[in-house]
Amino acid sequence: MRTIDLSPLYRSFIGSDHLAQMIDAAARNEKQSSYPPYNIELLGEDKYQITMAIAGFGQDDVTIEVQENTLTVTGKRNTDDNEGRKFLHKGISERNFERKFQLGDHVKVLSADLENGLLSIDLERVIPEAKKPRKIEIGSRLLEN
Repeated sequence: MRTIDLSPLYRSFIGSDHLAQMIDAAARNEKQSSYPPYNIELLGEDKYQITMAIAGFGQDDVTIEVQENTLTVTGKRNTDDNEGRKFLHKGISERNFERKFQLGDHVKVLSADLENGLLSIDLERVIPEAKKPRKIEIGSRLLEN
């Protein structure tokens, strides 16, 4: 029996998990880099946090952009920083990266913080009043003029 792993889709779709199910086949074929490692955490009903491990990167090295429903986190280091240094072992990956996350409808980026090599991005799904369900009282009648 064939098993289907949906975890790669759930990691990158925030606020719209049902979309992840609809494009399972496409994501299975797409190879995505695993650098930098990250977590997506559900903090509340409509609150999320992305935490990325970006050791060696400072605030000036990281760019966070939102365009339409895509959150892009880019890290670029100056390669001249390692000139003249002799490593006996280099296990901390300081390579440049770009990581994209597809955001669900009405998901807004609230803030970002970089502390101890961890970049935290807070998100919230804010549904407009016009899109929220309304309760209609039985026996109520709308008056037309």
